Amino acid sequence: VQLQASEEGLVQPGGSLRLSCAASGSIFRVHDMRWYRQAPGKQRDLVARISSRGSANYADSVKGRFTISRDNAKKTVYLQMNSLKPEDTAVYYCNADLTYYSGTSLYTENFWGQGTLVTVSS
Repeated sequence: VQLQASEEGLVQPGGSLRLSCAASGSIFRVHDMRWYRQAPGKQRDLVARISSRGSANYADSVKGRFTISRDNAKKTVYLQMNSLKPEDTAVYYCNADLTYYSGTSLYTENFWGQGTLVTVSS
């Protein structure tokens, strides 16, 4: 069971980029999915969260510019980032609560993707 995020991206200020992250393995159910980011020398912060029913929440710094969405059939979460600023430069991590099979048992755990570098620069 793992989360696999899209590759890193370089974009100019004011540009757009879409990140994706897919869950794979013996998954029974995908619960809340989230995107975090960590800029150099700073702590990892929550950017956006989406529930299994599609209810979304955003950090104040990205409201109106970023949109989180999900495709439950594909077990994938997306982060559409518009009007990007240099201060959005960071490693972006997807995160999800997954219920998965192991043998005949079900377990629910929190998983992290591998991190995707997003650089906003001219």
